[in-house]
Amino acid sequence: MLKTEAIAKHFGGLEVLSDVNLTVGQGEIVGLLGPNGSGKTTLLNILSGFLRSSAGRIRYDGRDITGLPPEEIARLGMRRTFQLPRMPDKMSCAELLLTAVPQPVGTRLFSRPGKARAEAREASRRAFEMLERLELTRVAHQPASGISGGQQKLLALGAAILGGARLLLLDEPTAGVNPTLRLRLVETLQEIRRQGVTLVVVEHDMGFIGRLCDRCVVLDRGVFIADCKPEQLMENERVVEAYLGKRERRPMPPVAHPHAAEA
Repeated sequence: MLKTEAIAKHFGGLEVLSDVNLTVGQGEIVGLLGPNGSGKTTLLNILSGFLRSSAGRIRYDGRDITGLPPEEIARLGMRRTFQLPRMPDKMSCAELLLTAVPQPVGTRLFSRPGKARAEAREASRRAFEMLERLELTRVAHQPASGISGGQQKLLALGAAILGGARLLLLDEPTAGVNPTLRLRLVETLQEIRRQGVTLVVVEHDMGFIGRLCDRCVVLDRGVFIADCKPEQLMENERVVEAYLGKRERRPMPPVAHPHAAEA
């Protein structure tokens, strides 16, 4: 579904990404890992059109999307969330999700006659169902900019899903989210995958990665150093060195087995 060919990115004389070749199959959940500064967010920005690569090509769903603007890439079904989401000051959480639900051209969200009114009711149902799934019902009518950072991340995720995402790029979705809801988020994302959505997830919580992802790719200083299952990460010397340094012998944080939550 997604394939990059020799992606590179330079900022002046600084090489941030070099010869990055990433393949993500339809329906996969792939973890994009690496220490701080390894180029993960830069790669997401290039994939979603917010940055142009210095070299290389990107193919999505069989189409070359290299250099397309982010709004066109989003219309094709590739959506992303950000480490630090920015929310509108004068829109409630429910209203923001309502705007994410596809609407017939030239219609309003509220008080529409006949068929259009039925469509508005369906949009409202979907928006409030998403608020419930993400445990945001109690803040439904609060300004989207006034909720916590973790809640804003969940709201941005809900908007991307409701907007018809076929490929979701998630940048640290659990940062600021309470531990109990993180477990629920694994279930939500797995359910989304069952509905036909493919996911690429940047994350530092290894337990979350282990429960969620089918496969992990690891960046270090702009190049891929590993492509393996989550439970194989601690066995990879290059990965351990990237996170802890060559002289460090402490174990990496534990990676949860994909079925640990079911035990």
